[in-house]
Amino acid sequence: MQETNLKSWKRPVLFILAMILITLLASALTGLWVLTAIPIGFLFGFFLEKADLCGASAFSEVVMMRDKEKLGGIWVIIAVSMIGFALLASSGLIDLNPKHFTWANKIVGGVLFGIGIVLAGGCVSGCLFKTGQGNINSMAGLVGIPLGIAAVKYGPLNGLTSYLHQFTIKAPDGGAISLSTLIGLPYWLLALLIGIITIFVAWKISQKKRQGKPQNPQAVLKEEEEEETSIMQKLTLKRWKPWQAGLAIGILALAAYMSSASSGRNYPLGVTGGVVYTQLSITDAPLEYVYAPKSEAPPVKAPVFQSQTAGKESKSVKLWLILLVICLVIGANYSARITGKLQFKPRPPEQTVTSFFGGIILGSGAAIAHGCIVGNIMSGVALMSVGSILFAIVVIPTAWLTTYFYLMGGELKDLLGLNRE
Repeated sequence: MQETNLKSWKRPVLFILAMILITLLASALTGLWVLTAIPIGFLFGFFLEKADLCGASAFSEVVMMRDKEKLGGIWVIIAVSMIGFALLASSGLIDLNPKHFTWANKIVGGVLFGIGIVLAGGCVSGCLFKTGQGNINSMAGLVGIPLGIAAVKYGPLNGLTSYLHQFTIKAPDGGAISLSTLIGLPYWLLALLIGIITIFVAWKISQKKRQGKPQNPQAVLKEEEEEETSIMQKLTLKRWKPWQAGLAIGILALAAYMSSASSGRNYPLGVTGGVVYTQLSITDAPLEYVYAPKSEAPPVKAPVFQSQTAGKESKSVKLWLILLVICLVIGANYSARITGKLQFKPRPPEQTVTSFFGGIILGSGAAIAHGCIVGNIMSGVALMSVGSILFAIVVIPTAWLTTYFYLMGGELKDLLGLNRE
């Protein structure tokens, strides 16, 4: 029995380690550090799938099931990333790059995103990793997302986002406004304080759960069985708790920041741009692939037929983001397959259609707001961007209201307390 268990976890572990080592070696030999997006994307999808950590479910479960665990998992990502970014910045390994305070974009985009996230059944990263699981609705949402993004970046909604962008508020020096610059405390000090508060709150929650936990024979037996399970089995074959995935993704975000910066994109994890860039790589031309900082290498124009490019301007796309989102789906698929969770279940047609149009709304909201849960909340809030904090403040209650009306069948009179009998 033990030998079977060893074999069951050894293969995925060896595969992941080999992939990381081969990619690092190839990057070092060629100088193409953009290749490191491959294992980062794979691990990102693997970690998300392990805990089923999606922004849509994190927000909706608070309203529907009074369950805050996934929301807590997202906060762990932010807190861990924040402390890690402070260490990397202090060491000179990264330059902190908070988003500009495009408050109008964040509000309008946040409302659309909060609605779309529920209708699509997932955020952008959620639709990506659930596609890897075989979720039909998420696939439909993923088809709609790049259409919504493209409508904003290159289509009829481009004028709207440009108009909203003019209301940007900048710091006195012309830079971005962050919580650090707003309060007047160094980034590292605020990160340290937030980290300490997070650890204290997590400890109090853990203590409260232990005190209120009933001691029954079945629970004790389950705990004993869990103790007998090896650490490697838990990491590869068992479901993760949201905070565990949050810890892993927060650490991964540090590698992502350095990898991304060395690939012509000075920002940590993000997926919205990668989705539309992947779609453009399939459907559009000509394109210029950015794979390194401008000082190191010029954009590479993709080879296309002359007739296709006549009279067109090249669109610049970041190869790092394309590799990240593709490998995210692959990593989630691999995690689902080794645990037996990969399955294509038929869904009611009306749900699939709703997910598709929800994906369009979701994509347009993400494009207007310049980011999604990953780019704006996981990464943006970790960088203390005031605009990203505003985005979270808008998205979460909007998602709650949409969940109440769409998923729970709530009525306005009940919400306002007017249903008195």
